[in-house]
Amino acid sequence: MEALSPRLLRVTLAGSELHGLTVEQPAASVRLLLPEPGTAELATPTWNGNEFLLADGRRPTIRTFTPRRMDPAALELDVDIVFHGSGAASQWAHAAEPGWPAAVSGPGRGYAVDSEAPAFLLAGDETAIPAVSQLLETLPPTSPVQVLIEAGQPDARLALPEHPAAEVRWCDLPPGAPPGDALVAAVRGVELAAGARVWVAGEAAAVQRIRRHLFEDRGLDRSGAAVRGYWKHGRSGDGDDA
Repeated sequence: MEALSPRLLRVTLAGSELHGLTVEQPAASVRLLLPEPGTAELATPTWNGNEFLLADGRRPTIRTFTPRRMDPAALELDVDIVFHGSGAASQWAHAAEPGWPAAVSGPGRGYAVDSEAPAFLLAGDETAIPAVSQLLETLPPTSPVQVLIEAGQPDARLALPEHPAAEVRWCDLPPGAPPGDALVAAVRGVELAAGARVWVAGEAAAVQRIRRHLFEDRGLDRSGAAVRGYWKHGRSGDGDDA
């Protein structure tokens, strides 16, 4: 494990079971099945046709992350965990020791980069930082890129990968404001070049507001934007995934 900041921890998973796992697109996702809180034992759930359940009827601890780095030679997978309180993933990451088990499935869909697009807008909160970092490493170096990231606290401002044509703006969330308020305001105020491609991720309600603004207010073609809810404010255990 590696602490990237007081609010972001990188966890490396390794093992022969990762053989064959490939991540071809940036901003993809993997799902982790974690041990029950307070234990190092991994219980395998069963699928009942609607959801995964443990033998006693409880839901297992499954969280979704951006695969920040996948090394097929070393059979290592890095995921970054953002701490928002005491979520299950946060507790596991703080307590985990070398050799502790976790199960991985995926990858889920990533972002197909249009190399011919005239410009890009990347917008998200802290949970989107790993995906934004991957996109900055992937987007054409000559394409103008606007990056908007909402920071709930000053220590959330992390160094991002260099992109020669990127402009990064951190948007501070005022104390007591609902998650996403600063990001929504920033997206509403940004100028978009004709034909620009947009990628947005963050708190679900805020992302829905951004989606309506882009498609209804601006009339953006839906094929030109990927807008994803990563977590829901107020849902127990949510918000600590990245």
